[in-house]
Amino acid sequence: MNIQTSEPANEERYIGIGELARESGCKPETVRYYERIGLLPSAPRNEGNQRRYTTAAVRRLTFIRHARDFGFSVEAVRELLQMADQPTMPCDEVDTLAKRHLAEAEARLARLTAVRDELQRMINQCAGGNVGHCHIIDVLSDHRLCKQTGPHGGAEALR
Repeated sequence: MNIQTSEPANEERYIGIGELARESGCKPETVRYYERIGLLPSAPRNEGNQRRYTTAAVRRLTFIRHARDFGFSVEAVRELLQMADQPTMPCDEVDTLAKRHLAEAEARLARLTAVRDELQRMINQCAGGNVGHCHIIDVLSDHRLCKQTGPHGGAEALR
């Protein structure tokens, strides 16, 4: 799939930023951000200084949004776009990048699973009553009461 934003053919339709945003599932602010950081080439402007996009820009922005939905970092998306812009290139590097991302996702999932299990254990052991005798408060106050000995990595697992 060619996602380059090359010069449009004569019959190419031009759309504004609002329609581009709707068609790609992004917000106009996101479109401007991706232009500013170079993931999406700057759009030509009409006489009224409004950005004008082609279907190639819709395809590229849809690719960016979908890759971000999969959790790829901006830098990983940049790498993927550079590779996608070279259609005859072997896809080994794409595979490597995707496998690395999968390993990171699996590690985050393992950390989140451990956090879920520890939270469930704390909740199950809480007998109710008042906060002064709450098992959840006790465990959060004293890591030695946790089943897991190392850091839980909850906040980091969400990144």
